[in-house]
Amino acid sequence: MESRGKVLIIVENLPVPFDRRVWMEATALAQNGYQVSVICPVGKRFELEYEVIEGVHIYRHPLPPEISSTTGYLKEYIWALRHEFRLARKIWKERGFDIVHVCNPPDLLFLVAGWFKVFHGVKVVFDQHDINPELYEVKFGKRGLFHKALRLAERCSYAVADVVIATNESYKEIAVTRGKQRPEKVFVVRSGPDLSRFQPVPPQQHFKRGKPYLVGYVGVMGEQEGIDLLLQAAKYLVLDGKRDDIRFMLIGGGPALERMRRLCSEMGIAQNVEFTGRVPDDELLARLSSCDVCVNPDPKNTFNDKSTMNKVLEYMALAKPIVQFDLLEGRRSAEDASLYAEGNDANDLARKIEWLLDNPALREQMGRVGQDRMSRLLEWRHQVPNLLEAYAAVRGKPSLPVYEISKKEAI
Repeated sequence: MESRGKVLIIVENLPVPFDRRVWMEATALAQNGYQVSVICPVGKRFELEYEVIEGVHIYRHPLPPEISSTTGYLKEYIWALRHEFRLARKIWKERGFDIVHVCNPPDLLFLVAGWFKVFHGVKVVFDQHDINPELYEVKFGKRGLFHKALRLAERCSYAVADVVIATNESYKEIAVTRGKQRPEKVFVVRSGPDLSRFQPVPPQQHFKRGKPYLVGYVGVMGEQEGIDLLLQAAKYLVLDGKRDDIRFMLIGGGPALERMRRLCSEMGIAQNVEFTGRVPDDELLARLSSCDVCVNPDPKNTFNDKSTMNKVLEYMALAKPIVQFDLLEGRRSAEDASLYAEGNDANDLARKIEWLLDNPALREQMGRVGQDRMSRLLEWRHQVPNLLEAYAAVRGKPSLPVYEISKKEAI
């Protein structure tokens, strides 16, 4: 296949191919004629500094220990930028690239992209995964100087970009209004899983540890993910409601994991709650496929209301009924595949979970609705044309035909 361009993707948040969205973008581009290189951090199971997977050249760099503080984030950003510049220069000499595709957070990657745009004439794609000013305000409960710096970095990211990729309509609206981008230069590419790789498997009863019901969560264990609200809901059911027949399984790692474990023990519900940490993809599918209900406890705030949570799309792909707070983009994604708790009321979250556990026919119906929405509208194969359209726009070329997405198993 004739090469349609050389692309450098830079992501700082997670290693590739563990970062499912970035990996789907990279492989889709590679399968459609682009030569793709990726710069990312190392991570558990992904320690090699360089390797080639499915035609994608992956360059990894170390990161300092994860610290959930302003100082910790600044240290990480400075450390990562140094390595990203180093690796970008290495790739420029060895393989070359004419498009830099930067994925936030953070919004400082415009420094790398801007350098190559100014001095080498490359085009820039800004792939906005998060709205960082809102995220900072939610995490730290304030604005101030650092919030202003984040707004400035976001403006610079928009200014450097030739094309913006947004994960949903709310982010597109922000790009057009706050980012002053022309609507025809902003493309919505959602993060729905690739159903050829992400499919339900037979449930395994041993995950329930002898309990009739299993409630599942998957995601980052951070300060703003609402894990404390989920634990409050578990306490409401297990202790206040005398529902010792329910087990809660929380999958994922992050800076708040140990604090959430301690909080769980202090609440007296440790016998009914399992924190698994990060698990491989095959185990993740097995665990989620064994759940009766899946939960998204992200609280309602200015960040979560506008953000699409990957966990919701993954639950839908596995035909799992969902309980979450009534978030704008959460409702847009799930519609009738979810029940919606009021405000940030952990007790109402618990009541919605209990209602679903006690109504198996409703659970089955909601699961079918979610899986149907995924296959018809939201899964990754429906997003690839939008991704390729964005790349056609940045290259000033007509839209390209979409080739078949690889059916190879995820790493």
